[in-house]
Amino acid sequence: MKLTVVGGGSTYTPELIDGFARLRDTLPVRELVLVDPAADRLDLVGGLARRIFARQGHDGRIVTTSDLDAAVDGADAVLLQLRVGGQAARQQDETWPLECGCVGQETTGAGGLAKALRTVPVVLDIAERVRRANPDAWIIDFTNPVGIVTRALLRAGHRAVGLCNVAIGLQRKFAGLLGVAPADVHLDHVGLNHLTWETAVRLGGPEGADVLPRLLAEHGDAIAADLRLPRPLLDRLGTVPSYYLRYYYAHDEVVGELRTKPSRAAEVAEMERQLLRMYGDPALDEKPALLAERGGAYYSEAAVDLAAALLGGAGSPYQVVNTYNRGTLPFLPDDAVIEVPAAVGGKVPAPLPVADVDPLYAGLMANVTAYEDLALDAALRGGRERVFRALLAHPLVGQYGYAEQLTDRLVAHNREHLAWA
Repeated sequence: MKLTVVGGGSTYTPELIDGFARLRDTLPVRELVLVDPAADRLDLVGGLARRIFARQGHDGRIVTTSDLDAAVDGADAVLLQLRVGGQAARQQDETWPLECGCVGQETTGAGGLAKALRTVPVVLDIAERVRRANPDAWIIDFTNPVGIVTRALLRAGHRAVGLCNVAIGLQRKFAGLLGVAPADVHLDHVGLNHLTWETAVRLGGPEGADVLPRLLAEHGDAIAADLRLPRPLLDRLGTVPSYYLRYYYAHDEVVGELRTKPSRAAEVAEMERQLLRMYGDPALDEKPALLAERGGAYYSEAAVDLAAALLGGAGSPYQVVNTYNRGTLPFLPDDAVIEVPAAVGGKVPAPLPVADVDPLYAGLMANVTAYEDLALDAALRGGRERVFRALLAHPLVGQYGYAEQLTDRLVAHNREHLAWA
């Protein structure tokens, strides 16, 4: 089996390599290709990747290259984890929206739109090259904003599925609180990427008993602290929202915080400098502890499980993925991309049935879905007016004065990445 990682020079990659090495019985990779245009980073990451494989006794071959076409040739699956513009672009995404009193974040709001505009054209070009090389290859997208990027891939007819680590992180968290194995915990996880709620936590499988009320009663304070939301809010909701919902439920509070501390992009950039120095140590043959602070917890396990299931291996039959709605949530269009548990062993992921969704959540999902449709239109066709319409539709923006100012700032900060600007 050949797998290709686009963006293989990312400091994330050793987390992924560690998962491939540990879980080789689930996903028997014979050739792993790391492709990245940044040769210096790729050399460091590739060297550590080979040492991790050697330490854990994995006899698979690791190849590093900047040649995308060679990298995807014959690949059974291609994992996308790229960041167009690097951490410098992320730094901008997280700062200029604050000038207008809006959340500065790399995956949602105005910053998330900027990232989508930079990313979608690049990803679609990569996907076309994958299709030419092997039309049966799966594309697994971990590149944010996952919902919009996955929708672009599916709309263009690619064999694609989106992946996020929020669900697997909560699954592991809840399993620890309950004292059970993660495989025994099934989440009724519903929403869009980075806009999700756990409406039930079931033991033993999709039909198991719901223990979410017990979790909230016994561990509500700890869960609320992790989400940085008030415990009474969780009790009133009766669900566990994704931590990204804090940008909606506590928008002004978050803006105030972001204005008084270094951006996450600045923190990550410094962390990446430290990690790359570590990766250059020829004695290092395991992922360093610092990598856990980089983000993407359990990313490797989710990626291995999904790739194995898609390719007919030993992956779990039900996994939380981003895929077409196809009537699963009747208040959204069929071609909306939703994030729900799905059966992933067939030709396309098949979402499991979802219980009726509270209007409190359905309304926000419908609003953000409309924004994502406008955002994708702006990414595919360009134009200042399309950017303005997407921003005006976003619930974290909403006011025309903000949308005008943010449009000007977005275009000014991203001109080099926008062919139409």
